[in-house]
Amino acid sequence: MPELPEVQALAERLDVAVAGATFQRADPLQFSALKTFDPPPETLTGRSLEGVGRRGKFLVFRFGGPRLMVHLSQGGRVDVEAPPKATRPKGAVVRLVFAGHPSVLVKEFGTERKAGWWVVAEGDDGPLAALGPEPFDDAFATLVMRGEDRRRVHTILRDQRTVAGIGRGYSDDILHQARLSPFASLAGLDPDGRRALVEAVHQVLTDALQGERARTGGLPPKLGDRFRVHGRYGTPCPRCGADLRRVSYESHEVAYCPTCQTGGKVLADRRMSRFIGS
Repeated sequence: MPELPEVQALAERLDVAVAGATFQRADPLQFSALKTFDPPPETLTGRSLEGVGRRGKFLVFRFGGPRLMVHLSQGGRVDVEAPPKATRPKGAVVRLVFAGHPSVLVKEFGTERKAGWWVVAEGDDGPLAALGPEPFDDAFATLVMRGEDRRRVHTILRDQRTVAGIGRGYSDDILHQARLSPFASLAGLDPDGRRALVEAVHQVLTDALQGERARTGGLPPKLGDRFRVHGRYGTPCPRCGADLRRVSYESHEVAYCPTCQTGGKVLADRRMSRFIGS
């Protein structure tokens, strides 16, 4: 799933490509992807696009009051079409058409079909209203340093209502950077562990964003090449060289290094434990 670094860098590229352009129309290419009905997309026709930004994992197209928002979910990707096209490629979600500028095609790979877009009126935050603070906000640092949340830190980092923009991939890398177990709870961290977590969040996301800014155009199908431990089960830890391990769940898996993060302890693999017990 595209997370904060991918979406932020993509927003910056789209801003360069289409900011200042007059919006002509949105061509819906997947019926269920539009999540709002009032105001209709047609109300944006003729408006100048002030800019493209990001909030959490959402792309935000600003039209001087109303906004159009896009969430790429797990398999959503973006093409910057120059010159604009009129085709309907497989997995197409919506095409945003601007006068005299490239068009922006949102498409989706896989079968989940959860990518979506919203048009909201001035003053309406729509889906953004449920988001927590950004990872670089003081509010997030205060939560980490003072909070008594008993959930696992990995869960907290992925909860968009708690902190917006981080997902499974960077959660793995952040905890590895901080030398924290995936099973550690926030309430159980000492002050040093809390500081290490805040610093790791900032470091991992900053490094990833720097790498993402080297991309050009839209957002390609292949992502995840910048992760240090996420998705790299069985390969050497980039810090100590020990084999990376994983904890598997039905919908995802968590990667970690026993030597660097759990004092040598191998965490129970929930999926394997279920098979053994059956």
